[in-house]
Amino acid sequence: MEQQISAGISRTIQTRLVLPPDTNHMGSIFGGTVLAYIDEIAAITAMKHSGKVVVTASIDTVNFLSSARIGNVLILEGVVISTGRTSMEVYVKAECQDIETRGRTLTTTAILTMVAVDENGKPTPVPGVIPETDKEKNLFKSAQARKERRMKLNEFAKELV
Repeated sequence: MEQQISAGISRTIQTRLVLPPDTNHMGSIFGGTVLAYIDEIAAITAMKHSGKVVVTASIDTVNFLSSARIGNVLILEGVVISTGRTSMEVYVKAECQDIETRGRTLTTTAILTMVAVDENGKPTPVPGVIPETDKEKNLFKSAQARKERRMKLNEFAKELV
């Protein structure tokens, strides 16, 4: 039987202050900056789950729902929501918090696929995941549909070359 570990093992939270260099001319954070943060936390999350170095295989969905502004605190949370033989799906959400009101707003959600690699850069097996929260359980149940969608998109991408 394949080893399985709790999603809580991989759960990672990062907090960042939104500073002027992170923002555009309107004072809101650059989407590319948010993507870099999302990729970083997804990698850390997947490494915590697998105990291996990982690479980003795909960024399946990114939903920019609202923006963070200069002076906001950006709180990112990542968790492994499903696994394949060598791959891990990581769900990341980002919220911004207003320092004065302490109110939080969901700004971004994303699902990335990370692949564990060995010292030669070859894919290596990862443990399965046991979802804990209701959201994790729902995302776990829909993992196969997302995988099939990714496979179709990969075929389409090959046609574009």
